[in-house]
Amino acid sequence: MIFKNRDVVLFGAMGLLFLAVGVFQSWNLSLAILNLGLISAIMALGVNIQWGYAGLLNVGVMGFAALGGLAAILVSAPPVQEAWVAGGGGVIFTLLVVVATIIAIIFAYNRTTGARRRWLITAIGVIGFFCARYFYGPATQAIEQVNPATSGYLGGAGMPIIFSWVVGGIFAAGAAWVVGKVALGLRSDYLAIATLGISEIIIAILKFEDWMTRGVKNVIGLPRPVPYEVNIQESVFFQELAATANIPLVEFSSIIVKLCYALLFGAVLLFILYLSEKALKSPWGRMMRAIRDNETAAEAMGKNVTGRHLQVFILGSAVIGVAGAMLTTIDGQFTPASYQPLRFTFLIWVMVIVGGSGNNRGAVLGGFLIWFAWVEAEPIGLWLIDTLTSGLGDDSSLRSHLMASAAHMRLMTMGLILLLVLRFAPKGLLPERAR
Repeated sequence: MIFKNRDVVLFGAMGLLFLAVGVFQSWNLSLAILNLGLISAIMALGVNIQWGYAGLLNVGVMGFAALGGLAAILVSAPPVQEAWVAGGGGVIFTLLVVVATIIAIIFAYNRTTGARRRWLITAIGVIGFFCARYFYGPATQAIEQVNPATSGYLGGAGMPIIFSWVVGGIFAAGAAWVVGKVALGLRSDYLAIATLGISEIIIAILKFEDWMTRGVKNVIGLPRPVPYEVNIQESVFFQELAATANIPLVEFSSIIVKLCYALLFGAVLLFILYLSEKALKSPWGRMMRAIRDNETAAEAMGKNVTGRHLQVFILGSAVIGVAGAMLTTIDGQFTPASYQPLRFTFLIWVMVIVGGSGNNRGAVLGGFLIWFAWVEAEPIGLWLIDTLTSGLGDDSSLRSHLMASAAHMRLMTMGLILLLVLRFAPKGLLPERAR
């Protein structure tokens, strides 16, 4: 009962904070924070599945989120026909060569042994690499030379962007399978280094493979799953509704769009939260916690520890991939350079730690709280510094320096919140429940 009351109180307090921002700042800002808080909560759920369920230390969150963003491009961006004519065939043939090389390596591995296996696999890999490069280089160069200022890439399938949420989960799950096969079984600190390194490789590929993502030139104008503000403003019904509510039409249309996003994101969050809770309370969830608490004992009882770790690593990464696709959806653009460890790894981990690892509702609460603090720290810090230095003259160098440093309040606030929680609630605001 204590935990249930704490759930209600803390989530109620978060609701009051969003209401306060709407009343004292703007409802547009409040809904914008809420939408990104929903996406952050989903990412935190994905990390909690890996760390809270199984104790897997994944610090490559940004790589899996970026794969979700890539899915948004490949699913929803319109295809660039000239680019397909120029080099699409070469890219497809390169992909076929890569697949054939992988199949040949697997076949050689299963049919040979010893030194013969090593030499044969090496030969197949080298031949496959040079064959792929032979077709890949000219094809990608031709694609990137097609209207580089506006396109210079193949585009996507031109489908509704909401489908990319599922595809983003599949992309991230596939990458997690590869990473898991390579890195799982390592000690937790080595696993962290491996996941961070692999995520940086993913970001580097997305930055420099212009034929696929336009690289640092970014992909903008991705379609929306919700109405556009201009269409709402042209609707007579919404014009009358805005006049009745005494809200400017432009602001009203923006609020409606954000509410539509909030309904979509909220539905996805509730669905994933429901599945996560069912999994955690199932025999599978009890087995995962047993493996987390004592791998040696679980292995002695006949549990396939590495197999279960791979399973939970894939599931958590898939959830992160879904959130990454949702983030690109709300932004309407894909900017590979924006994927930084501070935003897409550190903050997500702070959400899980502050909320309470091992507790799904704690991860959701942490997602809302930390994102709210991240956004509001700068304006509140600016107001605080302005108030404290109001006695100084406008020409004061100290006042000017402190006012210019207000942006750094974000990092200080995150550190302060983390220290306070670790000191007074080391298991998080909503700790894992002992069953």
